[in-house]
Order: sequence, then structure tokens, then C-alpha cells
Amino acid sequence: MATTASSRRQFLSLLGLSAAAVSCGTTATGATSGQGQTKTLRYQGWAGKVILPELAEDLGYFGEVKLKWTGNTISGPQDIQSAATGQVDFGGAFNGAVVKLAANGAPIKSVISYYGSDKYAYNGFYVPKDSPIHSARDLIGKKVGMNTLGAHAEAMLDIYLQRGGLSRAEAGKVEPLVVPPVNTEQALRQKQIDVAVLGDILRDKALAVGGIRPLFTDYQLLGAFSAGTYVMTDRFLKQNPDTARVFVTGVGRAVEWARSTPREQVIARMTDIVGKRGRNEDTAPLKYWQSFGVAETAGRITDKELQLWDDWLTERGDIKKGQVTVADLYTNEFNAASSPSTSGS
Repeated sequence: MATTASSRRQFLSLLGLSAAAVSCGTTATGATSGQGQTKTLRYQGWAGKVILPELAEDLGYFGEVKLKWTGNTISGPQDIQSAATGQVDFGGAFNGAVVKLAANGAPIKSVISYYGSDKYAYNGFYVPKDSPIHSARDLIGKKVGMNTLGAHAEAMLDIYLQRGGLSRAEAGKVEPLVVPPVNTEQALRQKQIDVAVLGDILRDKALAVGGIRPLFTDYQLLGAFSAGTYVMTDRFLKQNPDTARVFVTGVGRAVEWARSTPREQVIARMTDIVGKRGRNEDTAPLKYWQSFGVAETAGRITDKELQLWDDWLTERGDIKKGQVTVADLYTNEFNAASSPSTSGS
């Protein structure tokens, strides 16, 4: 387990790109200068998962625009850093990471939401059934295991503690710790941590075993909300507006396709996609998929989805008040998707 301080430094270092570094990196984007716009979008995937752009391409929503897989990532902050420096043409992360990266001078813009929390897709903070922890105040002096610091899970914990009436000094006595997701349940059951943050298949498997209960979930805390966005650089959007529109609109249509299509059919489609791409991946986890959790129609972005994290980062002292203007961080102009569509399926 990494310490809170060292993990936070690593997270902030990852996002602390200088404007010069980003400027150099953007010259390597997939954008074409002069004649025509690029028809190929480089991206990073996730092992064993189907991301919305992959689903959109398979559904035929991209037309002549094609995706080019460059490898997998296990980190949203790393993914958007790669987009900012031009190693890929789009990347996605938790909105707090997007705000942080923009505050550090990266010329990026969020173009569409791609994941969030709802009654099917959420992260829960779990304790053993016999745990004495029942409230925010009970967490003082306790250890909370999560996948990374300075991101979604720690933000939810901070909000929960604040709403529970803890002072900043009291909240500082709650210790968030980095625990690899695949080890989090085991760490909780072996009492190495007091609270485990679990989501998706890891949550469902742990609940099936039994012996744990939720202290709270992000859905209970904030209701349905979109939590992460795909970003592109300002340079890419300027040089490739039509391609960007095809991409964003296609992803938006895929959001609505997944929302309006029976779950079994969505899982079957994603399983087929993983099989066709031939990366020797296990498709078993896909059967646990329930929702992408995107709150707004077709993944459109709203001020509140980024303002929440701007406020949080400012409160933590990670960025200065007024350092970014939320309205400048995103655009919906490339999203022409509207009502649910099953065409191309």
C-alpha cells in the first residue's frame, strides 16, 4: 500500500504538465495539416472492457472514421495526459483530473461524457457486516482502501465526511490508502483496511460472497451524475472539426443505444467485440455489465459536472480559486446525437 502523501504527489505530478511540454506534444497529433482531415483516431483501450468509442465503431456510427488501438491503459489521468501530449487523439478520465490538467495549462477540451453513476453503475464504500462503522464520524482514525488518490473515490470520501459534519482537522484523521482493485476485497476481509471502495464486477462478486454492507455509495451521495469525459486538444478540434463531430456524435448515439437496448444484447455485442479484436482477453467479466452510468442524453456535458470538481480541487488547495473557468473546459458543439437509436446495430 502506498502512503497518502506519496500517492497524492504521484497523482499531482502526473497531471502537472507544463504548458511547454504540452505544446511540444500537440505537434504529434493525428490531425492532418493542409489537405483533408484525419479519418483515423488513435486511442488507448482497457483490457477486458469495451469502451463507448469501440461500441460506436462496431455499431457503424463512425462511417469512414476508424479507431486505431495503440495499447491499453489502467489510468484515466494517464490517458488524458497522452491525449494532451498528442500520443493519442482522445482520452478519458474522471472530471476532477480533467479540471486539474486544464488548470496546469493543457490545451484540452471535454467533448462528451462517457461514464457516471446511477442505480446500476456505482462505487460503494463497504465495511464488514459486524463493523462498528455506521457514520462519517466513525471513520476517524480508520483506513479506507481505494484504487488511486486524488481522484473519484477520494472526492466521494471527502464529500461524505464534509456532509457528516467533520471539520477539516477531523477529516484529516481518516486515512485513504491505495490498494490494487483486485486486492481490495481481500484487504477488507483480512482487516488490513476498515473500508473498501468497490465497483462493477469486484463489487458484485464481493456482495455475492456476503459478509459486507455498504456504508454509502456515490449514487446515494450525489444521485445520478456523469463523472468522466473524453477530451481532445484544441489543436485537434480546430484542424479536424468534421472528424470530431463524427466521433462525438457516434459516441453519443452509442450511449443511447446501450441505454435503450436490452442488457443481454449489449453484453452479447460487447463480448463479440472483445472476441473479434483478438487480444487474448477474458470476456467473463462482461456478464456483470449493467450500465455506463451516463446521466445526460447522448453524453452531453453540463456545468455542474465539472463545477463539482473545480470546487473540490479548490477546497483542497490543489488549484487556486478562479484558476479555470468551467464553461471553457467543455463543448457540446460536436454532439449531434439526440434520441435513442438502434440503426446500425
